[in-house]
Amino acid sequence: MGVNDRVKNILEWVFCIVVAFILAILIKYFIGTPTVVEQVSMKPTLIEGHRLILNRWVRTVKQMPKRGDIITFEAPSNAGKEVQKEDIDFNYPVAKYENEPTSWWEKFTYYVLEIGKESYIKRVIGLPGEHVQIKDGKVYINGEELQEDYLAEGVETGPISVYDYYLDITVPENCVFAMGDNRRHSTDCRKFGCIPLEKIESKVWIRFWPFDLFGEVK
Repeated sequence: MGVNDRVKNILEWVFCIVVAFILAILIKYFIGTPTVVEQVSMKPTLIEGHRLILNRWVRTVKQMPKRGDIITFEAPSNAGKEVQKEDIDFNYPVAKYENEPTSWWEKFTYYVLEIGKESYIKRVIGLPGEHVQIKDGKVYINGEELQEDYLAEGVETGPISVYDYYLDITVPENCVFAMGDNRRHSTDCRKFGCIPLEKIESKVWIRFWPFDLFGEVK
């Protein structure tokens, strides 16, 4: 084999690797990707260590999730802040995203490669235009109690800190109100407000580990 043939073979391999890398990125961003549960906020539905396949086609087509869907979304910038009630605009109770990348490379690494990006996994409770009210340990949608069979027995819904102010709001258009099933240990829309559709990354689709729980997640 001559030098030219070796160079040609190397270039072919490099080309195949680049194409495979690009395809993997496209599939991960637009179609679906595996992930591992690292949070406790969705117990008992999802436990730490559970391995899931996320459906990202819903983001590609900008599909509004349904009530009860488990979604992932970009963590708001005000999720860890102690915001005062008088500083909240209850006419537009939407989570803040104030640390967005600016350059094309920062956007690529953050949104596509997801380097340094934090995501939350929660269940959709309120939909656009609905009045969500949390009182007496229960959730009400437009004045009617929401039946939540996915919660563990005895779990009540209420504020988990003095900074959970979003307990009686109307969900704005193109937004959702989401909470974790583990209501006493979930930082969610009660604290930071509703999630814009553009910040929803995926819908949880299939759990493939542990094997005895393999199947669609509901």
